[in-house]
Order: sequence, then structure tokens, then C-alpha cells
Amino acid sequence: MRIAFYAPLKAPNHPTASGDRRVARLLMDALRLAGHTVELVSEFRSFERNGDAQRQQALSREGASVAEALCARWQSGPADQRPALWFTYHLYYKAPDWIGPAVCRALGIPYVVAEGSHAAKRANGPWALGHAAVEQALRMADLLLCPTAFDVAGLLQVVPDCGRIRRLPPFLDPTPYQRAARKRGLWRAHLQARHGLAPEQPWLVVAAMMRPGDKLDSYRVLADALPLLLDLPWQLLVAGDGDARAEVETVLAAAAPGRVHFLGACDARAMAALYAAGDLCVWPAVNEAYGMAMLEAQAAGMPVVSCATRGVPDVVQDGVTGLLAPQIDARALARCVRALLVDPARREAMGVAAADFVGRARSLQQAAQELGRALDEVCQWRREGAALAVPAP
Repeated sequence: MRIAFYAPLKAPNHPTASGDRRVARLLMDALRLAGHTVELVSEFRSFERNGDAQRQQALSREGASVAEALCARWQSGPADQRPALWFTYHLYYKAPDWIGPAVCRALGIPYVVAEGSHAAKRANGPWALGHAAVEQALRMADLLLCPTAFDVAGLLQVVPDCGRIRRLPPFLDPTPYQRAARKRGLWRAHLQARHGLAPEQPWLVVAAMMRPGDKLDSYRVLADALPLLLDLPWQLLVAGDGDARAEVETVLAAAAPGRVHFLGACDARAMAALYAAGDLCVWPAVNEAYGMAMLEAQAAGMPVVSCATRGVPDVVQDGVTGLLAPQIDARALARCVRALLVDPARREAMGVAAADFVGRARSLQQAAQELGRALDEVCQWRREGAALAVPAP
């Protein structure tokens, strides 16, 4: 089946790396692995950061123009080049889908949304126009794919038909992380030599962008937790970069003098090596949708300590692949870290369970199979609905 793919927040070929771009690419890979032909049909970005009503209206008009051009192209071209289904990834009130619904109505094809979110409190605020567009898109969607239970609860407020909502948990290709894990000793020796690390001490790993907002807030919670662990031996390796790097370095260095090592931005291969070499991934995950970095860490066999908020419990199995503090709290986070620092055997067992969990239940292959089944069902429902709409002779 030919699928039109669109990501209104950030296109999968956007030059700036992010978790959002990563997930968009993974979804395209999963769709292709499921046997479909996937075309990125537009790079139009509908994101409006500041709640500017005029800017939102301008974006809606631009989106309508893009939709009109796409429909004209497909309706005048060969039938076998038209999409049989539209797939939108990640729409919310700041980044609604101004294209997909119009195209689907014009072509009569199914509309599928992955990771759509609904925030009722935005109905009368500065993003009211974007919020209304998201509600309309969610209501018309043939299928809503949700990565977390938290997202399902939000969607049920606007789409009470739970039959159109289906879970597609966060996933990744575990292969590069499994490959790195087999060379743990090599990567650990490399990092030790490069950064002057103590090999006999546990290495705590953080991997996150350094930008104002929720990421910086997470780093601050981490900085509050670290002084509570200074009686134990450990070192912290931090991978990441961004506009708030100076502030992040200041607060972490002050929280644990001489123990924090900043690695800067790392490419995919370096990140897999870091996860494989580390002993414990730690991240407070303030307002985090679910946290791809924590899934990556587990794929390499590293347990995670985080907080049981939003979608994190869908990524980290509390008590099995890591420990989750019940809420965002530095003291509770520190207690979880301490529990695994003082118990290497438990930490190692959780690392083994983490790698197994990702390889078995959160792999690209597993996601492709689930996506394939879900889209087959959507198309079948559409065919059955069309047959019922045709009057009997």
C-alpha cells in the first residue's frame, strides 16, 4: 500500500536532531518493514511557538494551499501513484495538521494519526485555533495510534469510540545497541582513557538535550539529587548540548564537584557505546512524553532510574528494568539511585532484563508487525463501510 507520511511538528529530514525527528524516522522504517511504500509528502511545519493567532491563521492558509496542490497532483496523475492512506505523526495544539484531513476528504482515503494529543485546557487560550484543528483531526481519524496509557486517557476525552484508539508503544531498532553491548569492555576502556574515569566506580549516564524548559528543569532536579549521593562512589557522564549548556554545566558541576564529565553532543554510534559502557541511566524526565533515551539505554543493557510520570512507565518497567520514583522529586530519585548503586547484582540483573524487554517487546520488528495489523484492519473497515453504503440492486 502507498502511504502519504507527514509530520507537522518536524519533518523526519529536518536538519536539527531531536527525539521527535527520531521517532518520525522510526515510524517510516516500521511502515516500510511492514511492506508498504512510504512517501514523505510535505515538509511544511505548522509549529507556532508563541500563541500568535494571526500566525496560526497564516499557517492554516498555507496548509490548505499545500493540501490543494497535493490533491491536484494526485487526482491528475496515475492512479497507482496516489496514496491509499494518509499517516500523520505527532499533532498537538502548537502543531496541528492543516493538510491531512483535507486530502483524505478529497481522495476518500483513511486518515491515521500516531501520537496525537488533546489538551482541553487549550480550548480558549492563545492556541485556540490550533486546538480546534487538532480536535477536528482526531475526531475524523480512522485510527489513533498511542504510545502511552497517558495519551489514551487524553484522547478518550474527545474520541469516546475506543475502537479507533490502539496502543503502539515506543520502539526502536535494538541492533546497534546490542552490538555495542557485546563490546562493553572495549568502550569502557575507551571512555576511561579519554575522560580519566575511575573504572572501579559505577558510571551514571545522562543523555539529553540542553535547552530551556522541561529539559533544563530535569537537569535541575538531577542537580538537587546528586548531593544526596556523595557518600557513595560514582561518576556522572553527561551527553548533550544546546542553548542551556552553560547553565547545565554550572549546576551539575556545583552539585558534584569533580565527578561530572561532559561529553557534548554525540552521534548515534557514540551514544550506543556510552550506553553499553555505563552502569545506570538516570533522568528525572520532567514533563517527558516517554523518553527515547531511556529506551536506548535499556536496549544496550543498562537499567534506568527515572520518575513514574506521563509515559515513562510505558518505557521503564518499575522494579524489573529499573526503578521509578513515584513523582518528580529529587529525594525520591536519589533513593532509587542509591538502591541500585549499593546493589551491583540487582543492577546487573535489571540490565539483563532491560535488554530482553526492548529486544522482545519494543523492537522495530515488533512495531512493524503491530502497525501492519492495525493498518490492515483500518482498510478492511473502510472497505466494509463502503460496501454497506452501496444500495442493494
